[in-house]
Amino acid sequence: MNVRRRHISAVALTAVAALGFGTLTACSSDSAAAGDTGSFDVVASFYPMAFLAERIGGEHVHVTSLTQPGQEPHDLEISARQTAQLEEADAALYLKGLQPSVDEAIGQSPIATKIDAAELTTLEEHGTEAGHDEEHGDEHGTEAGHDDEHAHEDEHGHDHEGGDPHIWLDPVRYAEVAEGVGKAFQKADPDHAADYRKNTAALVEDLKTLDEKFRTGLANRTTDVFVTTHAAFGYLAERYGLAEEAISGLDPDTEPSGARVKELQKIAKEDGVTTVFYETLVSDRTAKTLAGDTGLRTDVLDPVEGITDHSRGEDYFQVMEANLTALRTALGAR
Repeated sequence: MNVRRRHISAVALTAVAALGFGTLTACSSDSAAAGDTGSFDVVASFYPMAFLAERIGGEHVHVTSLTQPGQEPHDLEISARQTAQLEEADAALYLKGLQPSVDEAIGQSPIATKIDAAELTTLEEHGTEAGHDEEHGDEHGTEAGHDDEHAHEDEHGHDHEGGDPHIWLDPVRYAEVAEGVGKAFQKADPDHAADYRKNTAALVEDLKTLDEKFRTGLANRTTDVFVTTHAAFGYLAERYGLAEEAISGLDPDTEPSGARVKELQKIAKEDGVTTVFYETLVSDRTAKTLAGDTGLRTDVLDPVEGITDHSRGEDYFQVMEANLTALRTALGAR
């Protein structure tokens, strides 16, 4: 197998074991977390990348996620020990533009196989605080032409210059990324290329099925507009003809302006909005305040940035189907 291996000391093993990485089910022991696994070792930046690596790699990979379950991935800061762990990996799978500290650490690491998911599909700009009038196509934030001062970099310094990074929430784009990851695994570990090819094809087929569920499930609805705390669903909205109105920007910690809150109240009334969506990894305070002021209900629309005990499912597909159920209810789909 074309996988590089290094022998590390007992002291190094102890240090690495203390890192507290979130390790997925492809890992079978504590020693595996140290990088001496006998498998193709993949370090993934956060859950959607780790999920791809595990599904495509199957039994041949050991997958380690840099982002702990329950940790907001936008806020991740790579430690010196995590940087050292990266150097022991065979491949790194990440999404450039989402986690600046990860981008920097991987860029400076000697890893031979660096897979940037942002290069495996097309990225677009999605607005942050959209305007509103009777013609949604001109004003809603899901349109690529929307001009917003926060579209490239938010006030917390997260760089989104390459476009909206939330590509995994569109099953079609996520499938494109999966195909690219599969090819990268085949090249880096040719001894298991046939299995990687087979696993990739199965995953892509599952994503096609998910896409069809969203298309049919949202076909007959009473409104196109949904309100979220975090502008994570631009690609999903674009794929299925919806209009996302976000309270905050691409960064879930951004506080909305008073004018934006008033605008959202107007939008909710004019477009028959019933629900303000919040997510599992950030505070629901703003969503509940807006909902209370407008007489709306609240519900979860999960950006699937991590799986926790509070998630409505145990993996990407289960949570996305829960999202579909929530959207159908909110949009009056029949």
